[in-house]
Amino acid sequence: MLIPRVAAIHDLSGFGRCSLTVAIPVLSAMGVQCCPLPTAFLSTHTGGFEGYTFLDLTDEMEKAAAHWKGLGLEFQAVYSGFLGSERQIALVERFLRDFRREDTVVVVDPVMGDEGEVYRTYTPAMCRGMKRLAREADVITPNLTEAALLLDLPYETMPADEEGLRRVVEELSLEGKRSVVLTGFSAAPGSTGALCFDAATGELESIQAPRVEREFCGTGDVFASVLTGALVQGASLGEAARRSVDFVLECARLTAANGRPMREGVDFEPLLGLLTGGRHA
Repeated sequence: MLIPRVAAIHDLSGFGRCSLTVAIPVLSAMGVQCCPLPTAFLSTHTGGFEGYTFLDLTDEMEKAAAHWKGLGLEFQAVYSGFLGSERQIALVERFLRDFRREDTVVVVDPVMGDEGEVYRTYTPAMCRGMKRLAREADVITPNLTEAALLLDLPYETMPADEEGLRRVVEELSLEGKRSVVLTGFSAAPGSTGALCFDAATGELESIQAPRVEREFCGTGDVFASVLTGALVQGASLGEAARRSVDFVLECARLTAANGRPMREGVDFEPLLGLLTGGRHA
């Protein structure tokens, strides 16, 4: 049986569930081989921690990608997230040129900011580079802040109503050329989820679940990892988004019940069994 293979291009934080420490177990639980290409190693992630260490792995990324190319490796998906420099964005673009096949799904989580604020490490040039990289994606998973950055709009002008956000998602699709999953979308008070445009069908769909009234670090990485795994398994965009929304909800409920500090991320490990049993393409 063919085991689907995903190249995951993210940072690796030793503590605090995010990025590769989420992507590797989530994709593995879904029956997908995760091949990590780390962008950096940090002792912890940067949300809520002080004094963390940071090791830039840009040079190693280039060497590892060249080795993989020499081995003739093939990937059913390429999934990128937080990137640390303009040079890394260019490396991911080159990676796509080298490894993308007709059946490769490219998922770009355009990690740049949240709650109307751009992350401190992202310069205007990096935001322009991320916008360029996102144009190469089959699926993008921005939050509202990142959607504004991709569209070169002030965050304060972004609509709050569903009709306005549907127009935002349609514009992000580049006239229907790529699928869009707008995360953190609330269709009604007390709910949250995603607003999806499926380039394969041209349809817009709202996926909602009850909101857990707490903030959590790393839920975007959990969401995008489940989404990528489900797409590789052959799910439609709507099906993949539903699995992602439902899994994040269960993780949020468990973490809230456990009283876990926000910066530690969500308690997803006991729930990985919920992700097994998916179908393969």
